[in-house]
Amino acid sequence: MNIQAEKLELVRLILDTDNPGILASVKRIFSRSKQVDFWDGLPQGQKDEIMTGIEEAEKGETVDFDDFIKKHR
Repeated sequence: MNIQAEKLELVRLILDTDNPGILASVKRIFSRSKQVDFWDGLPQGQKDEIMTGIEEAEKGETVDFDDFIKKHR
């Protein structure tokens, strides 16, 4: 079954039900699906650190993983 057929089937099921519990459950599912992007939930300090790391990587200011591990063993 393709996505459009699935949607139509769900609409039909919703229209045919008189069960408020089912309708409330469907509504909750849609409410939860509108979750905030994790980035928006990060403190500004963490965002700044991540952006600094990205900028450093783009400039080639990186350390080889094996070298890093050797230093910290």
